Amino acid sequence: MKVLPRKPFFRNTKRWEKEFRNIEEYQYLLRALIRKDGLKNYKEYSSVLNNMNRKGSLLPYSWYSYYDAASGKSVSNSTLSDVLTKKSADVRYTKIENNRSGHFRDFLTTRKDTTYWVSYDSLVLPRKNRLYYGSAVSLNDLHEYFSNIDKSLNNYAYVFTKEGICISHPEKKYLGRNIFDFTDVQPKDTLCSATKSGYTEGTGVSEYLNLEVTRFVKPLKTDNFDGYAVVNHVNFLIDESVSNTKMYTVYIFLAALFLIVAVFILFHRAANIAYKEKEKIQSEKNLLLVENEKMHRVEALHQLQQLKNNINPHFLFNSLNSLYMLIGINKDNAQRFTMNLSRIYRYLIVPPQENIVPVAQEIKFIQQYMELLKSRFDEELTFDLIVHHPKSLEKRIPYLSLQMVVENAIKHNIATIDHPLDILITVESEEIKVKNTWQPKTGEDVQGAKFGIDYLNQVYDYFKKNSVNISVDGEYFVCILPLLE
Repeated sequence: MKVLPRKPFFRNTKRWEKEFRNIEEYQYLLRALIRKDGLKNYKEYSSVLNNMNRKGSLLPYSWYSYYDAASGKSVSNSTLSDVLTKKSADVRYTKIENNRSGHFRDFLTTRKDTTYWVSYDSLVLPRKNRLYYGSAVSLNDLHEYFSNIDKSLNNYAYVFTKEGICISHPEKKYLGRNIFDFTDVQPKDTLCSATKSGYTEGTGVSEYLNLEVTRFVKPLKTDNFDGYAVVNHVNFLIDESVSNTKMYTVYIFLAALFLIVAVFILFHRAANIAYKEKEKIQSEKNLLLVENEKMHRVEALHQLQQLKNNINPHFLFNSLNSLYMLIGINKDNAQRFTMNLSRIYRYLIVPPQENIVPVAQEIKFIQQYMELLKSRFDEELTFDLIVHHPKSLEKRIPYLSLQMVVENAIKHNIATIDHPLDILITVESEEIKVKNTWQPKTGEDVQGAKFGIDYLNQVYDYFKKNSVNISVDGEYFVCILPLLE
């Protein structure tokens, strides 16, 4: 069965275009700051932007180089500017033609086996002095970023300029080379304007996998880039014997049934032994119960204070950045955003004495919290609240319990436009159920085995209630919080 998935092709090209525009927005911000103050604060602007970028996934970083015409010397925070200030033969680079409306100039240069895509502009100063500034992106990091987002095993993508210069490819050795020299892509394949669909489609042999592929080519144009995105899909055939599959299924079923019976017998014996042992030590355990409850209460209060001090340390920083963007876009939204932020921090700094609050109060807080998160994640995050039993709003739950579970979901799961993180909170008669789509990040521990969940278990233990119940149900991670009277 031959598969020609156009959906991954469109998804990949949209991702490339979106990320290129994000890089351009970063460049426009740097240009606006430099043109506003000139030499006054350019070093500080570059440092602040670089510090902000360290918290992102793809890291374009800013650089500057100040050329003093009188002395002929330059002061720079990056060796990448040598291309502009040193005219020696050992400084090699590849110029990228760019006539787009962004008016940045671009080139590729390689340092220590790493190729960088550098965009720059300059500010002419009195006495023929000049300030060069711009951004740089490692092409290795660029491809790795998109590879981590889309981990499809049967396709790969690369990008090249209109002159054919490759700026992204899974094979590092091809970066900076002309695409027409090492692939069977022809100039006619880039004549997308001649097609109704706006892209070309054909077959060829992959230079990377040495297999037959279906190749999609589409223009990739932004304010500061003019080129093409290519997605190669590996053609494959599925040919498997149905009878063998049935036979293997029967064998697996019988083996699983035998294993279940054996485990049940062993579990029954172990349960009997454990029950007898439990009766033996119950009397000793009762003597320590009162003292143990006191220790749990002190530990729960201590953990709550730690949780307040460590609750998402980047939350305030990210919220202020979002507020900065909203002020220039929508004043009314910015005012609502500021009010929600103040209410959230007022709620955080005045905790209840017993560490439990009414469900209605906690629900109101999590709605304000999620509204702030939506300003950051937009389409990457969805949130819904369903109250099946309104009388349950009068019951109580541990302070900040919903925020802990929601933040746990965001921290440990992938949240992208193609794979949005869905969070649903339902209020039942005896419990609150928090569900989120189960799409864990690579290399992450099991969601829930963290500090916040331990704190909730201690609070429920203190009030002699069932502990928090966490599980994976198909495509969802589920956390159940019992309600307190």
